[in-house]
Amino acid sequence: MIYSPISMKEINFRNEILAGLTVALALVPEAVAFAFVAGVEPLVGLYAAFIVCLITAVFGGRPGMISGATGALAVVMVSLVSSHGVEYLFAAVVLMGLIQILFGVLKLGKFIRLVPEPVIYGFVNGLAIVIFKSQFAQFKVPALAGSGLDWMSGKALYVMGALVLLTMAIMFILPKITKKIPAALTAIVVVSAIVIGFGLDTRTVGDVASVGGGLPAFGIPMVPFTLETLYIILPYSLILAGIGLLESLLTLTIVDQLTDTRGRGNQESIAQGAANVVGGFFGTMGGCAMIGQSIINVSSGGRTRLSGITAAVMLLVFILFLSTLIEMVPMAALVGLMFMVAIGTFEWASFKVLRRIPKSDAIVMVAVTVLTVIFDLAIAVLIGVVIAALVFAWDSAVRIRARKYVDAKGVKHYEIFGPLFFGSTATFLEKFDVANDPEEVVIDFKESRVVDHSGIEALNKLTEKYHVAGKKLHLRHLSEDCRRLLANADSFIEVNIMEDPHYAVLSDKLS
Repeated sequence: MIYSPISMKEINFRNEILAGLTVALALVPEAVAFAFVAGVEPLVGLYAAFIVCLITAVFGGRPGMISGATGALAVVMVSLVSSHGVEYLFAAVVLMGLIQILFGVLKLGKFIRLVPEPVIYGFVNGLAIVIFKSQFAQFKVPALAGSGLDWMSGKALYVMGALVLLTMAIMFILPKITKKIPAALTAIVVVSAIVIGFGLDTRTVGDVASVGGGLPAFGIPMVPFTLETLYIILPYSLILAGIGLLESLLTLTIVDQLTDTRGRGNQESIAQGAANVVGGFFGTMGGCAMIGQSIINVSSGGRTRLSGITAAVMLLVFILFLSTLIEMVPMAALVGLMFMVAIGTFEWASFKVLRRIPKSDAIVMVAVTVLTVIFDLAIAVLIGVVIAALVFAWDSAVRIRARKYVDAKGVKHYEIFGPLFFGSTATFLEKFDVANDPEEVVIDFKESRVVDHSGIEALNKLTEKYHVAGKKLHLRHLSEDCRRLLANADSFIEVNIMEDPHYAVLSDKLS
């Protein structure tokens, strides 16, 4: 069903607020970690999480979806920061946002539906593995010689492992007992209380970075307003905009499936862009939708804009007033939380369908998963869509066929089945026996469609062959656009003028 606003009476304020609080706690370490990946200060990531989360929660097209600073964007940003500095990053984020707004205004969000299901499965599975793998960094400590990181050992490892397992156990068992209490938030509170109460020596959020600060300040990026600056930031902005939109719209699709509703992709694109424009002027690293936090929010009961707004506001409260308390939360609790998110994100059902679906779909699913882990989301999805498109083109090309018969008047009929496009033109032309056909031939496209210019060219070649052979050719049931393309053909092409069905692209008024 299509998403419709929930009335005030239908909102479960308790669940929405608790879900938002849980998400806010999960946003802190992620924002800090992604800031380090991008090569900027932790507050740059935290402010990004606050601004992007708040604006998309209020104006976005998918209530319940959470946005913030993400790793997919951070890995692109680090190159710009290292080569030109953080101010150029802020400028690139502003331009990134403008591109995303343009994408939404032009109503291009509906094209996310062209992403095949195996690609989405592969993306989800790959992202789950990436989330899972990223948490292993918390099991490392600075080397004694100061030359990098070493894996934990001895008591530190045992304590960390036990707390992670306890967090996961609470999140697994509690929902089976009651769903009135958010399992993720309960696990964080319980594990934090144990660490503080027993004085356990384990890493906390405060050991990673300070999360305290003031309100973000408005400022125009301090870069020269020249074509050279545009030349520097434009490639980064285009890549960031593309990755951000791709991750956001795919996350929107996944949340749609989880909630059995449908969000508005174009509205979400505009909101994401506006959030990044604002974020760039407030000195943040920008962001996009976060599948892990979105799943945490939805599974904790967050279904409306209230949960996202709560998450954003609570994140700012943490930064302004509660940074000391947040810094006391053990990283083990957050690692356990993200492990459970990864497990919940992974499409375990994909193992069952691998043997039932076509081999090409299975290859696409596995390839996207592997590429997401090795490279990044954008490359994986792009390659997955290309592979799926090529497979579809090949299947369509080999399936074009013709039913042939000669009527009582001696006219030979070719009834074409399947699309005529660049991939099927060779097979199409092989169906005809120009030399041995009678004086009059009819090609019926009632069950076919000329898709592209290559198909038109194939028709031109065929009509030319019949013309040279001195035979009459009739083309019937061509779509209106094909008739227009053939309007200037020579007189030997006779197109049957009958009321054929109109072909048009279905527009999405809800996008």
